[in-house]
Amino acid sequence: FNMISKKNRKAQMQMSVGTIVTIVLLMTVLILGLVLVRNIFGSATKVIDLTNEQLTEEVNKLFGEDKAVVVYPASRRMEVVQGEIDAFGIGIKNLLGTAGGNTFSYETIVSDPDLQRKCGISENVVLGWISTGRAENDIPIPSGDKSTQRVLLDIPVGSPLCTFRLRVNVNSALGSYGTEFMDITIKAK
Repeated sequence: FNMISKKNRKAQMQMSVGTIVTIVLLMTVLILGLVLVRNIFGSATKVIDLTNEQLTEEVNKLFGEDKAVVVYPASRRMEVVQGEIDAFGIGIKNLLGTAGGNTFSYETIVSDPDLQRKCGISENVVLGWISTGRAENDIPIPSGDKSTQRVLLDIPVGSPLCTFRLRVNVNSALGSYGTEFMDITIKAK
């Protein structure tokens, strides 16, 4: 009876060690997988790091058959760290045909009526943070073709940590063409 008990204890000990090793290995693989996924998705949303060709490719993925204006990142949300330059992309597709003209323009405006209450700043301060690409005129886009633009944001250190909305209004030769928005959240450095 004593021999069987020793064998059972040895078998139980081996099973316990094997179970612990398996759990540790599975947890390691899970953590590595989560880090990999975070890095992939984290780097994909940094528009400032994309080349013009990469940004164009990402924006083109967002166009449906009837979508005239899109913004990238597709979530329409982005976090900008104080003191760092970041950007979002704008895509315009000419769905008008030749009769509607081939010239477009866009303007980025503040579209947040609660800006003063939430952030304690004026629209002019926010517009001052748009270092490049706030507006552009006379963008030639042939019928059925697309154009990609980039709006650069340079939010200085010390800016309020809050969220506000920017709107991109696109016009054609015929008038208002389309609009999209981007929610910007300011993060501390």
